[in-house]
Amino acid sequence: MMMRQIISYIIAALTCIVFVSAYPAFGAVAENNDLTEIISQYHDTHMTVEDLAFFLVTHNYNATPKENYVQVTIDCTIYKVVPKSATGLAELTIIN
Repeated sequence: MMMRQIISYIIAALTCIVFVSAYPAFGAVAENNDLTEIISQYHDTHMTVEDLAFFLVTHNYNATPKENYVQVTIDCTIYKVVPKSATGLAELTIIN
């Protein structure tokens, strides 16, 4: 009886591992949450697009300054990060 329970637990664990590794968006969600946390922790109304891009690059994000926003790419998902938010450093939206 105990051996059957152990085998069923191992099968369930392996199934979970297969689903998580087969779906890379789980990692993107975690990085998106990290990005959201970073830009909401601080508040600087004087931060420019270049300042924000530099800040994100120093935190290991693929950030590129554009005309009035910063483009951040995480696992093929492109985010638009606009500085000077009322709630933190910037507002985050998904472009692609």
